[in-house]
Formats: sequence, C-alpha cells, structure tokens
Amino acid sequence: MHLDMDAFFAAAEQAAKPSLRGKAVVVGGLGPRGVVSTASYEARAFGVHSAMPTAQARRLAPNAAYLFPRFTLYRSVSEQVMELLGALSPLVEPLSLDEAFVDLEAGGVASDAQTARAVGERLRADIKARTGLTGSVGLAASKMLAKIGSERAKPDGLVLIEPGTERELLAPLSVRVLPGVGPATGDHLRRAGISTIGEIAEAGEDELVRLLGKAHGAGVYAMALAHDERPVVAEREGKSISVEDTYDVDIHDRVRVRAEVAALADRCVGRLRASGRSGRTVVLKVRRYDFSTLTRSETLRAPTDDPAVVREAAARLLELVDTTGGVRLLGVGVSGLADFTQEVLFARTTTGEEPLARAAPAPLLVTTSVPVPAAPPVPLWRPGQDVEHREHGAGWVQGSGLGRVTVRFETPYDDRPGRVRTFAVDDPDLSAAEPLPLVRGAGDGEVRPGAAEAR
Repeated sequence: MHLDMDAFFAAAEQAAKPSLRGKAVVVGGLGPRGVVSTASYEARAFGVHSAMPTAQARRLAPNAAYLFPRFTLYRSVSEQVMELLGALSPLVEPLSLDEAFVDLEAGGVASDAQTARAVGERLRADIKARTGLTGSVGLAASKMLAKIGSERAKPDGLVLIEPGTERELLAPLSVRVLPGVGPATGDHLRRAGISTIGEIAEAGEDELVRLLGKAHGAGVYAMALAHDERPVVAEREGKSISVEDTYDVDIHDRVRVRAEVAALADRCVGRLRASGRSGRTVVLKVRRYDFSTLTRSETLRAPTDDPAVVREAAARLLELVDTTGGVRLLGVGVSGLADFTQEVLFARTTTGEEPLARAAPAPLLVTTSVPVPAAPPVPLWRPGQDVEHREHGAGWVQGSGLGRVTVRFETPYDDRPGRVRTFAVDDPDLSAAEPLPLVRGAGDGEVRPGAAEAR
C-alpha cells in the first residue's frame, strides 16, 4: 500500500480555518525568495504548484490565501496517520510527513486483492474520522506500482492494480513515472526516441544499458517490465536531507545561480524542520553544462536548522565552483543529522522564519553609563499563525503591517467563518498560541474556547 495525503499542508489549513474551506490556499515561504510548499486543489486550478516561486504563484492566483507553514500542526496530524498505519503492519516506511508505504502481507491483514481493497477503504475512513483530512491509496504488488496507483487515485480515492495488468497499465505512461528517471534522464531518452514506458520495454535491455549505463539502464528496464523488488523498510532513518532542481535550459547568469541556491537552501531547511531534525554539514551539488557533477561541503560548528545559516554556507560553497559554462542542475543538502540545534540556546530571528517575537535589543548606555531600559519586543505576526486574545478567544493572523495586525477569530470546530478584528501589533491582550487539533479530542491538552463560544 502507498498512502499519500491530499494537498496535506493546504488541506490542514483549510480544515483549521472555516473561512478558507473551498478556497484557494497556498502554503510556503512568503518572502521575495519564497517557494510554494503545497497548494490546495482550488489553487492548482490556477496553475499553482509546489516548488513554484511564491511571487509567480501570486501572479497566477492573486486572491488565494498565502500562509506560512505550521509544522507543529502538520507533525501532530502526521503522527496520528502513522499510528493508524502502524496498527495495520509492523512494516511501515514513512517517506515524509504525508506519505508512506505499508507492507500489508507482513501485517497479516491482506493477502489478496479483495481484502487489500477493504483494508484500504477502512484506512481512508479512519484517517478522515481521526484527522478530518483525506488521503489517496494505491494498492499493488510492488512499491512502484502502489505509488502509481495512489497518484491515479487523487484526490480522495483508491486504486488497486490487479496482478497481471501491470505491463498494460505502464505501457502508455511517460518514462518520467519510473523511479530513477528524472528530467535529465527523461530528456536523454526522449532524444533517443523513447518517451513511454512501453517504448522502453520494446527497446530492450541492451539499448537501455547503452543509453544510460549498465546499472541505471538495467534498473530502468526492469522497472518498465513492472519488476520492482524493493522491500518496505520500517522506520527508515534518513542520513541526509536534500533538494535539487534540474533546469530545462542551462543557467549562465551567476546572479540567477546564486538566487536558485538560496531558494534550494530554504526548501532544504523546510524539509529539515518538517522531520524535526537539524544538521551539521551543508552540501552543494552542481551539475555543469557538460554533465560533470561537483559537490562541495562545509561542516558547521554545531547542528542547525536556521535557514540563514544554511543559505550563507551554501553561498560560500558556490564561490568555490566555476559555473561560467552553464549549470543544468543545482542541489543543496544537509547531513550529519541530529535531534537538536545549537540555536535553541541562542535563537536568532530571520525574516519570516524563526521566533514569533523579535528579540529585545540590548540596553542602550547614555554618557553617564546609566542603562536605559530596552523597549519591549514587538511581535512579528505571520499570516496563518495561531493566536489567542484575552477577550475574543482563539484565532489566526490574516495579515499585519503599519503597526497593525488583523486576526480572524475562528477554530476548526466552527461551522462558519469567524469575525475579523484589527489590533495594534503590541496589543497586550493578543499572544501567540499553539495549534488546536483539527478534530475535537484528537490531540493532547486542553481545548481553548473557540471564537463562537467567545462571542
């Protein structure tokens, strides 16, 4: 089984905010170099998709709601989903917060197509009841086919690929569907006249080895014949976290290369934080116009999940690489993973990324050497952030600027949009809060009064 939650981050925000249900929602970095993490299906209708620059998304869907990620909420929901999967089988392989493989035979809950379908449908219902969100399920004899099934099932569906039908299903699909066939390999095959999986099977293993090399060619050919022997690996522990992009046209502009590396660093940190980890070694990967691939790394003095630190390290590494001939692939990764960060002790604020309140400046000293008390910290309110007001109850930040912050007071448990009110950014009655569970009783801790109750 392959489970993939539907537009996970955006769907969680819609479930948490009644005013956004059925509306276009985009979650990701909102700064000038921000990148879309997840777009709701309503936003996708305008052409918005993950990994797209947020500035471009705003041009396509100017009326969408743009929110910073709330990983505390997403991790909480993910834990509930993974708990349901763990009840099915001892072999659960999480791929991310919202995606996992499950070996149903190892759990003894399904040994044929009929029982597997029943298990899949029951799981989808349990996820909906537990979290309020939907997930898509693919069922097949291998990991590759199960993942293809879940993609075809989206959104909120289930596809079972019956044994014996795999070759027929795969034949018309693009070669990019196969694991290990990225943009570069796909272009290479296309130039050789191979664009579908069926054409790979017809070409034969010898031709694939000639085109892609012995190991890669043989592996891709086997996948095209629906041969995938990869086992489900329980609780796989990642040794590194990385992101990379391959570009349709080689990049020659050094300024553009620097901007791409900075954006990749931000995306890498997003994944790092989503996993609840930090890392000590920053790695830069550059594939040049001639397909030569260079990697450079820098080990920091302590583990970090600070986007500014990773960006700066990646920028330093880029200065060690000659890109004058053009760049076709860039990647940024973090290894040496740990469960803590040095910055926890000495948190530093970066725009839209770190603490919810800016640190107070150090006291100023006048000529008499008598300290002047520092001004109190001014909160940095971010779109989508959870807040609590002493009078109005729980809500979330719609936006802020010019010394004001606009809050919509509503909770996941309200059946209609809440009221909107505006306050001074330093209003003493307004404070940051932790996310409420999406389903009442699904999380730990005391439930705060909702907007409707406060009214």
